[in-house]
Amino acid sequence: MYHHWSRMTFIHWRYPPARVQELLPGHLTVETFDEAAWVGLTPFLMRGVRIPGTPALPWLSRFPETNLRTYVRDERGRTGVWFLSLDAALLLAALGGRCAYRLPYFWSAMSVDAEGARTLYRCRRRRPGPRGARCDVEVEAGAPLAESERDELAHFLTARYRLFTLVAGRPATAQVEHPAWPLHHARLIGLEQDLVRAAGLPAPDGPAVVHASPGVPVRVGLWTW
Repeated sequence: MYHHWSRMTFIHWRYPPARVQELLPGHLTVETFDEAAWVGLTPFLMRGVRIPGTPALPWLSRFPETNLRTYVRDERGRTGVWFLSLDAALLLAALGGRCAYRLPYFWSAMSVDAEGARTLYRCRRRRPGPRGARCDVEVEAGAPLAESERDELAHFLTARYRLFTLVAGRPATAQVEHPAWPLHHARLIGLEQDLVRAAGLPAPDGPAVVHASPGVPVRVGLWTW
């Protein structure tokens, strides 16, 4: 699959590793930074979705998405993303993500409204439940990160090129290819959400680490075992 992830916001919180580990399958171990597990809420606008050899159809290739994720390592030492939930505004995308990639997609009423440096994301979950789970985020992007500001934590939270899932009960993985994120400073203006609780975690406690990015083109490969 080919995508372009646009108007991306990364919102991350620290969590006790043992608490996040409870949500993972046995073959995965939560990956830590500064002795903490990290859970990320990432709202964005998906554009240009297509499969190889086909054009991007306007009514199918552009829609909002919001992902809740954490970072893991498998038994072979490979690192990547484990998705706790993925909300998509397009029903076909949610069904396709569940069927083709076995990812926990939800069909949601969503919008992305951008004006200058500010972006407002809205999400209300439809199906499957918990129906009504919500996420409203308003963020203001700032200056690009200088090279000296692209520290180990920013790399840990954003430079992820593999995702994991279970297919018919078997561990599976897919490669994700894209350029390095052009990261910007970002200010969280407002946040009301219960997607974290809906995924089985307590509400975040403590300040969030926030980055923004105009986006990157992405290619997601087929599953391998």
